[in-house]
Formats: sequence, C-alpha cells, structure tokens
Amino acid sequence: DWVKELEAADMLINLTGKTVNCRYTDKNKKVILNSRINAVKVLGLAFQQLVHPPKLWINAGSATIYRNALDRPQDEYTGEIENDFSVQVCKLWEKTFYDQRTPFTRKIELRMAVTIGDAGVMIPYFNLLKFKLGGRQGSGKQMYSWIHINDTCRMIDWIYTHENIEGTYNCCSPFPVTNNDFMKTLRKVTGHRIGLPAYKWMLEIGTRLIGSETELLLKSRWVVPTKIMETGFNFQYPLLKDAFEEIVSGTARKKYHLL
Repeated sequence: DWVKELEAADMLINLTGKTVNCRYTDKNKKVILNSRINAVKVLGLAFQQLVHPPKLWINAGSATIYRNALDRPQDEYTGEIENDFSVQVCKLWEKTFYDQRTPFTRKIELRMAVTIGDAGVMIPYFNLLKFKLGGRQGSGKQMYSWIHINDTCRMIDWIYTHENIEGTYNCCSPFPVTNNDFMKTLRKVTGHRIGLPAYKWMLEIGTRLIGSETELLLKSRWVVPTKIMETGFNFQYPLLKDAFEEIVSGTARKKYHLL
C-alpha cells in the first residue's frame, strides 16, 4: 500500500516511532526500537518498487543522540555520542536509514530537539503551571534544546527547495537554555509568579506514577544547529521568549486557561 502512496510523490517525511514518554521496561524498549527500525526498512523496500520515487526522504532522528552535556554545545561536527539505551536507539535508527538503497532520492536525517507548540509536549508544562509547580526540574542546570514547530516546518521546506542539502542536520533553535531558564521564561510569559521546584527524588516518584522516565527531564541536551545555519537558514523563533509568546498569545492561552 505504501508503494502506491509514494509513487511520484515529491517528498517523504517519516516520523514513525513509539513515544519515548514511557517506562523503559524490556517490552517498551523493544517496541521503541522496532517501531523505528521496521518502519524505515519497510519504506526502503517500498522504494525498491517505485518507478518514480520521491526526490527527497527526510527521516526523523533525535538530538538525544548526543551525550549529557554541561560543558559545551554539541553540533554535527564535534558532538560526542555515548551508548546508553536512548543513544543506541538513535544510532541504529540512523544506520538503518542510511543503509536503505535510494540512488535517485536525496536523504536527510533530522536530529530533532523538543518541538514546542500549543499542544504536545507543552500540555504537561501548562498543567504544572496550574498547580504552582512550574519551577525547575532537578538542579535546573541541565541544558534544554528546543525548536518552535513553525521553524521545524520551515526547515523542512528549506531543505526541500535547496537541492544541495544532504546528510545529517540538527533540528533545534540556535539558543538552547537551561531548564531553570526554560521554566522561568514560561512562567513570565504566562503570568505565573509562583513555580515550586521539583527535586530529583520527587521526579523519581512522579515519573513512576505517570509511567515515564526522569531522563526525559534531567538529561542535559545542549545541541546547536551549525550545519543548517551554514546553508543560510534563518529561524523565525530563535529565542525562547518569542516562541512562548507566539504559543500562548492565542489558542493555548484560552484552551489551557493559563492566566
């Protein structure tokens, strides 16, 4: 069925994969990995049957492929990669993507940071604000790489129209912030003065209750988009304050009763 959909298509964007917002049980680890790897392999098989394949295949990856960084930013040239579970998934995901034979199709791997908009990952943050819990998580010193959803879409469009772009690119704002600054900025933009912090021991209990992992909050992701900026791409929302103001100015403010 995918062959029919892909025949003569302009572009394929593959975002398939089970959410990592879950407990890392053996069962969930297997599904997290297989849902990514198998989707890429099936798409690769579909490409082999196409007469007119898409000119561009963009595959989602993750900025969490880089190590826990508190000392310096990680980019596509000098970023360091370790070998915990999340990183192993990212490495095999990327390898499987590049192993697919697509001689007539340009391939881009996007190492995506946390994408913020008026839904998705922002919903838990909005809920924390309601209960005066919008303070830092853990020490608050861990770096937080992010990107506004509009800039994600604009980057994809930029890649599509610039046919010389190929390979692996970080998809994130050029100005990551600490977790403490992320929460402080969100409180300021939404008009919440009080934000009680969540210490590590509290997060351990909380993530167990909601079926998640503390790594998602405590790992320091200090990632910058060197390569895409070298192509001349400019961000519409490079600064977190501007991104938050756009998000909460309309739909989000009304939907989640932020004030």
